[in-house]
Amino acid sequence: MKVFGLAGWSGSGKTTLVVRLIPALVGRGLRVSTMKHAHHNFDVDRPGKDSYEHRAAGASEVLITSGRRWALMHELRDAPEPSVEALIGHMTPVDLLLIEGFKRQTHDKLEVHRPALGKPLLCTEDPHIVAVASDAPLPETGRPRLDLDDIEGIADFVVRHCGLTQAGA
Repeated sequence: MKVFGLAGWSGSGKTTLVVRLIPALVGRGLRVSTMKHAHHNFDVDRPGKDSYEHRAAGASEVLITSGRRWALMHELRDAPEPSVEALIGHMTPVDLLLIEGFKRQTHDKLEVHRPALGKPLLCTEDPHIVAVASDAPLPETGRPRLDLDDIEGIADFVVRHCGLTQAGA
């Protein structure tokens, strides 16, 4: 399974790019999964639902399933957040795992950068950023600059960089 990340400051458009990039990659015959890092407390469940009540009662894991999907919720209960590598180990192998966030990790990444946000480029400090997608010209970074709106071009870059073929790895 190839792993490729999208990193950038909050508000740069990472999620928008991932949502636009997935169909371009799937359309090439690739099986794609995603992993997203949240910097805040989140919950995929809500009070009053049986699965929520199971977790609230102290269950370490709750698996909820139906004829259409299943989800496994794992409570850390004061344990440290698992590493990216440990989390990848929980994923079903596919051709490409896109990771959104985890900007300080060591997998290869595409930086999503919008100069209008006024934030510095991450690639100047991160050798694992292999290209930058932006909506405006950038100073020279020594990395390819991709147009943020050129989804097919970005998909081409990801496929080439990860050594994938149109029909899979």
